[in-house]
Amino acid sequence: MHRRLIAPGALAASLMLAIPASAAGFAPGAPGIGDPYYPAYGNGGYDVSHYDLKLRYEPSTDLLNGTATLLATTTEDLSRFDLDFLLDVSEVRVNGAKASFATSGQHELEITPAKPLTKGSQVTVVVRYSGVPSTRSAYGFSTWHRTPDGAVAADEPESAWWWYPSNDHPLDKATYDVSVSVPDGTQAISNGVLQSQSSKLGRTTFNWRDNKPQATYLTTLAVGRFDITTGSTTAGVPIVNAYSKDLGDNDGAARASVERTGEVADWLSGYFGPYPFSALGGYVPNTTTGYALETQTRPFYSPKQFANGSNVSLIVHELAHQWYGDDVSVKGWKDIWLNEGFASYAQWLWSDSEGQGTAQELADYVYASHPAGDAFWTVKPGDPGADNQFDAAVYDRGALALQALRNKIGDTAFFRILKGWPAGHAYGNASVPDFEKYAEQVSGTPLASFFDTWLFTAAKPAAPTAAQVRIAGAGVRPVRPRSWQQIARTHSTHRH
Repeated sequence: MHRRLIAPGALAASLMLAIPASAAGFAPGAPGIGDPYYPAYGNGGYDVSHYDLKLRYEPSTDLLNGTATLLATTTEDLSRFDLDFLLDVSEVRVNGAKASFATSGQHELEITPAKPLTKGSQVTVVVRYSGVPSTRSAYGFSTWHRTPDGAVAADEPESAWWWYPSNDHPLDKATYDVSVSVPDGTQAISNGVLQSQSSKLGRTTFNWRDNKPQATYLTTLAVGRFDITTGSTTAGVPIVNAYSKDLGDNDGAARASVERTGEVADWLSGYFGPYPFSALGGYVPNTTTGYALETQTRPFYSPKQFANGSNVSLIVHELAHQWYGDDVSVKGWKDIWLNEGFASYAQWLWSDSEGQGTAQELADYVYASHPAGDAFWTVKPGDPGADNQFDAAVYDRGALALQALRNKIGDTAFFRILKGWPAGHAYGNASVPDFEKYAEQVSGTPLASFFDTWLFTAAKPAAPTAAQVRIAGAGVRPVRPRSWQQIARTHSTHRH
């Protein structure tokens, strides 16, 4: 936001003379990045390129002490800017000088630097803070999850507020260094590569680095007692998996699923292109949560997801997000189909490869399972609304739209799109309209009407023009593919 003085002639000149030169034209950055689904999320006026987090955590008390250093570039002339944060701040410095600060709203930390910041400036922000995350809430909820031996930060569309200050929106991606000091015998898990660990005076420090741009909601922290396994993909990407030591009866099924991470990533590379990050893995802490999350390089899984046995389809879903959601992130939360529709379709492709039902059979089943009057069809995957962001229709109707696209443009163009999209938008952001244009470009087919029908119309598409459903028109309900139970379980456990 720029506040400009608009006045004619001499009046304008006199007004400008009354304003100190250092303050003229500077204004506070917006307390939101401009997302209509979540107006207060993120902030305006700057772009973060790197977060350096130095943390000290006490599992017994849930006390977290931290120093966050943010490297950013201003995109406006700023007199003040905001970060999203909930813990107690003791000091803020901007470019080495102490800055004043205050809190407002649900999660705004307002920072006023000693000197205004000009557009295009390189800015270093240091925030010292402490608090007990489990005692804090915003909008009536918390995304900090206590465990018997520590805690976990993993949630969508927000989780950073409880453990570090940030510009909390996928549009502002950055690289990360996360250093965590915990008592000996306890581990700290985060994103990327474990650069080093060292012990001194009864504490162990773990230093993690993700060297590729990462959205704030995709950062994660897990502290507890874990059993760690390691490996690598066929391309040499190192794998680190972590399992809470008290998973009980779910331990075997969790390992039988997550230990296939390398295999699944290799398989997905055949459809989506080379794996885009320098580390890989997954972790299963002893939480009471019931969902999974595609935290970058190292997805989070809840123990409950393995209560009925192994579920490799779930692993496929979360790892598919490493391309669709993490590598290429949404421009706005209304673009969630680019994440969930494609990760769900990856499960359909996996089902086909495992002989548990083809993608077309799954499309037939989903289409026929929901009559025209079903509320399922009122959710528009291309813009579902904040309340329906994780509705089953975003997943199932979203995947169905992709099968319909495949049938319309043919396998050659369709699979070129699946592989070309992540390569063309690597480490950036994109929208549903961006994808529509790309699909038209690759296929050479006008698709505006098609996408309007499948993604933006609150009604069931007609069968002949939908997914070329073979048997629905005959009034015969398709047989449920064998993979469907595991796929459906992904949806129920993906709701936050």
